[in-house]
Amino acid sequence: MDRIEIGRGALSRRGLLGLGIGALGAGALAACSSSPSLPAPSGSGSSGGASGSVIDLTAYDAVLAKGAVADASLVEANGWAKAIKARGVINRGGTDTSSLFSLRNPATGKVAGFDAGISQLLAKYITGQPKENLSQVTVDTRETLLQNNSVDLVVATYSITPARQQKVDFAGPYYVSQSAILVKSTTNNINSVDDLAGKNVATQSASTGVALLQKYAPKANVQTFDDNPKCLAAVQQGRVDAYVIDQSILLSDAAQNHDVKLVGQPFGSSDPYGIGLHKGSDALAFVNAWLKVMEADGSWAALWKATVGQVVKTEPPAPPAISA
Repeated sequence: MDRIEIGRGALSRRGLLGLGIGALGAGALAACSSSPSLPAPSGSGSSGGASGSVIDLTAYDAVLAKGAVADASLVEANGWAKAIKARGVINRGGTDTSSLFSLRNPATGKVAGFDAGISQLLAKYITGQPKENLSQVTVDTRETLLQNNSVDLVVATYSITPARQQKVDFAGPYYVSQSAILVKSTTNNINSVDDLAGKNVATQSASTGVALLQKYAPKANVQTFDDNPKCLAAVQQGRVDAYVIDQSILLSDAAQNHDVKLVGQPFGSSDPYGIGLHKGSDALAFVNAWLKVMEADGSWAALWKATVGQVVKTEPPAPPAISA
């Protein structure tokens, strides 16, 4: 289930981490597959930065400052990277409304988040500066913008699927998601998917949540609602005991609303996020090689800590294995 807005907007699409709570914002895009997933939720979020965000901007800026810069010969040998360096900025397709992944600070205009950091670190690797031009994408426009060369890449919680791989190349995955459980903050009798038996559980009618619950919680009483705000309200008002959907959606809900929390381990099939690239270009090998560099030098973990780690109070997970 693809979604465009998280939090108080329209949603759908399976996507993301098993996390805790905090104070976050809205919006992202996604799709599906497999790799190591994130840790279970624990604790509550903190640090602030951009409006509506819990990102630690001091730590975030430090990650960008320490980002690696490629040897000039490496960039010169790659047509895709060479064009970006000549331009002096990377053109990213993405969003600017997702607090943990890509949120624009209205006061400064700066975009920060895990997805934004991936793009900005790659820009620094190529050009020496973490500069990006952001073009807004939707679920329907991501492939089109790549195919018509309007952007160099798409980093927007963009799930890797066989159908999409027919149209674009995917570097990565750089992140992996699953499903999670949201309950009222006062709820103590639901701590795992097994505890959903006999409980009233909400999910979105246009999502894969119904099939997921039939498989993992067959004794739950499933109630469907049109969108995320209605599912969230049902939990808050006590009309249902829990809400099951993508971790990313629930993370945003929990971060914006302190009367709810995520519980239990993430479950269901994994959903890998990739960096969308022009089909058949030499970008794929270059970006995959860079992802391995930023994972090895600690940039991936440091970026995770500055963004997702402000809500998930655990050590960073191991990055997902990069495709060949």
